[in-house]
Amino acid sequence: MPFKEFFTEYGEANLYEIQEVVGKGSYGVVAAAVDTHTGEKVAIKKINDIFEHVCEATRILREIKLLRLLRHQDIVEIKHIMLPPCRREFKDIYVVFELMETDLHHVIKTNDDLTPGHHQFFLYQLLRALKYIHSANVFHRDLKPKNILANADCKLKICDFGLARASFGDAPSAVFWTDYVATRWYRAPELCGSFFSKYTPAIDIWSIGCIFAEMVTGKPLFPGKNVVHQLELITDLLGTPSLEVISRIRNDKARRYLSSMRRKAPTPLSQRFPDVDPLALRLLERLIAFDPKDRPSAEEALSDPYFYGLADVEDEPSTQHISKFEFEFERRNLTKEDVRELIYREILEYHPQMLQEYLRGVDQIHFMYPSGADQFKQQFFRLEGQAGKVGRPPMRRRYASLPRERVCGLIDEDPDQSDSRSQAVVPVPPRPVLQSPKNLLDIKRSKAPKASAKDRPDDHKKSCYSARCLLRSDSISASKCIGVQGENYL
Repeated sequence: MPFKEFFTEYGEANLYEIQEVVGKGSYGVVAAAVDTHTGEKVAIKKINDIFEHVCEATRILREIKLLRLLRHQDIVEIKHIMLPPCRREFKDIYVVFELMETDLHHVIKTNDDLTPGHHQFFLYQLLRALKYIHSANVFHRDLKPKNILANADCKLKICDFGLARASFGDAPSAVFWTDYVATRWYRAPELCGSFFSKYTPAIDIWSIGCIFAEMVTGKPLFPGKNVVHQLELITDLLGTPSLEVISRIRNDKARRYLSSMRRKAPTPLSQRFPDVDPLALRLLERLIAFDPKDRPSAEEALSDPYFYGLADVEDEPSTQHISKFEFEFERRNLTKEDVRELIYREILEYHPQMLQEYLRGVDQIHFMYPSGADQFKQQFFRLEGQAGKVGRPPMRRRYASLPRERVCGLIDEDPDQSDSRSQAVVPVPPRPVLQSPKNLLDIKRSKAPKASAKDRPDDHKKSCYSARCLLRSDSISASKCIGVQGENYL
């Protein structure tokens, strides 16, 4: 097979068996591959011309740094980043990620029989991840179903940390919230109008609440058409905020708008969602409290009665605060050369011997051994010339889901969240089966103290949960995506 050997570094063979190009967009190309050392299926993402715009390069730097620092079972993992052929002139990077099958957006959209057990287990994983992320003083800032990856075994992983920020006590708001453009439907009300001078992890808790409601109902909770409409939908459900809350809003325009709004009484969630478990609704009500100080932390939410027998908060990992030094670049006006050097330094974290030389001050402008990135560039060129095929049957798991980019076949897109760019259809493989979370729940519950049947929520009495298929994800990214159709690229 012509594309078997991936690259060699310091005499050690690093072999990837490339299956096919599974996605192509303005950002670059993604290939599905197998690590021939471990047999693990991976996605290798080539990002083109990353230094064309310093702001985009900085976003990539932030994301690869955070994914190196945040290691958790519910966060997508970078396996490897290939060493570029030249330290001071490289333009592209090649990142190896774990392979995922779909995202939560399509799990929700294509499964109309998700059970209360699924809802509970999904939310538990998201809050578990959020507890870890927030313990590092990191805010994700762009949580939404498309940024949560999923496998058929009901495992979820949070991805897309391009808008995330590490929070430090002396960080001014103007620096911390630069370029905040998170998806409106999942945006906390304090971000819709710059309500408060200090933001907290509660912005992510709000997003998780919106996602949870969408899992339960199958529809977005607050699908606002613009910021004003978004606030109208929020207040229609939650009622207008109290005068005390309004008085703390720093934005004059937002404060006047809410003060002039006709008074609305909150709509009971049991009235809006009559078929939903009351325990789930009580937790949802806490997660989407209008005032951020009334929302629970992720750790507090995991202690909610809704998770009785499932969550053991003390067992869920936390981590140390991220060092302020790691994100000193956020305070500087970086040049293209600055960002290139910082990304190169991050790449060296996956090449320990080269990192030691770098730290000792050894000149590394050009390398005397074959560059994995240089060799892979040639492989990608040849692979694309063959319309993405390498002369073998496609791998069984065809989809790669990556931070900001998800690689997959097309299904009908939600017009409210789809990208304006054209999409292309790829052949549909056998659909993975969405398994019951029962066994996973039982494992967790076996560690919890037993209680009488009358003390347990009804959902916990069920002996099994129904299952259905996870359908494929349809995009490489929430934006800038084109797919692969037949033998030709669009």
